[in-house]
Amino acid sequence: MRRLLFIFSLLLLHQGVADAQTKDLPMAKLIDEQFKFAGQQYKVLAGNVPTDQMPKTFYPQTGKSENSNTGWWCSGFFPGSLLYIYEYTKDADALKEAKARLAILEKEKLNKGTHDLGFMMYCSFGNAYRLFKDPAYKAIIDESAASLSTRYHPGAKVIQSWNSSKAWAGPVIIDNMMNLELLGWVTDQGGDKKYKEIAVNHANSTIKNHFRSDFSSYHVLDYDMKTGDVLQKKTAQGAADSSAWARGQAWGLYGFTVMYRMTKDKQYLEQAKKIAAFMLNDKNMPADLIPYWDYDAPGIPDTYRDASAGAIMASALLELAQYADKKERRRYLDVAEKVIRVLSSDAYRAKLGENGGFLLLHSVGSLPHKSEVDVPLTYADYYFLEALLRYKNWYL
Repeated sequence: MRRLLFIFSLLLLHQGVADAQTKDLPMAKLIDEQFKFAGQQYKVLAGNVPTDQMPKTFYPQTGKSENSNTGWWCSGFFPGSLLYIYEYTKDADALKEAKARLAILEKEKLNKGTHDLGFMMYCSFGNAYRLFKDPAYKAIIDESAASLSTRYHPGAKVIQSWNSSKAWAGPVIIDNMMNLELLGWVTDQGGDKKYKEIAVNHANSTIKNHFRSDFSSYHVLDYDMKTGDVLQKKTAQGAADSSAWARGQAWGLYGFTVMYRMTKDKQYLEQAKKIAAFMLNDKNMPADLIPYWDYDAPGIPDTYRDASAGAIMASALLELAQYADKKERRRYLDVAEKVIRVLSSDAYRAKLGENGGFLLLHSVGSLPHKSEVDVPLTYADYYFLEALLRYKNWYL
């Protein structure tokens, strides 16, 4: 508890420093500085990761890095981040490293044991194809969609997340909204129409079953995959079954914004706006807009923040602003800009050569499992860089 109070005190101190550091800096200059830093820092990160693995996290208490094989759900974020860095900086070393990591990741296109192929293959090869239009990359994305589609259950009209077990008949997590873009993109690029139909069906089932009346979401729903009946509404990474796990709310916001882009179905736009309203109006949203790890976490304000939830939220709001009316657009942009500025400050961004080579501090993987608590995470970095690029490309 003493350590937690100390961290909280530091965050309050850093918040004031953050405002002074970044509030008057023009966004173009701030974004330029962040990408120059990222280009240097990711050379440090690459040097800490064996060439046949991907970075996972770093533990400042011990000074040890943790890496993963390519089957881990986060394996697409490192090459994706390197491609974002290359896109902005044109650093040939970043591109070389990205291609090397893509090469070891390619085999996961055949992985039918995970629902996370969107994270793994679209955040990586999707960005690679967007930048270079290499048909080989498109073929990998197409095959990844085919693998992901095997986890779809037409009876329940959902993509199963984890495999069935004694605890779960057919678990589906809110995170799965992030894997639908892969399916929709492949259909829109001339692939099988069934992929987008699967994405639409899954999104519709999620709207119907996954959300409470205040538009917060459950983390895990357990389905009877033959009938579509919901057997349980639970959490795995949140504070309680009834709580609003912060990163889960961000996944939903981002996922439904993408579904609107892909379909122009206004129910998805309205869903995204209502999720955003829940997040931004919640009584426990901190002044600096970096959420606590759960909106209903015990001990607020003396508990951990989740920079990854803030980065995902900022990136999603930058896109949602494009589809909103003038008043909503202004609010979404103001929030996203503030989050970017705060994450760019010393309160949340590492110093060069530190933090194991990761960009951001203070993310939370799964506090109930005492896993990756108050550490850097690859997806926090990825969505931070995405938010920076989106702001530059869309609003400058």
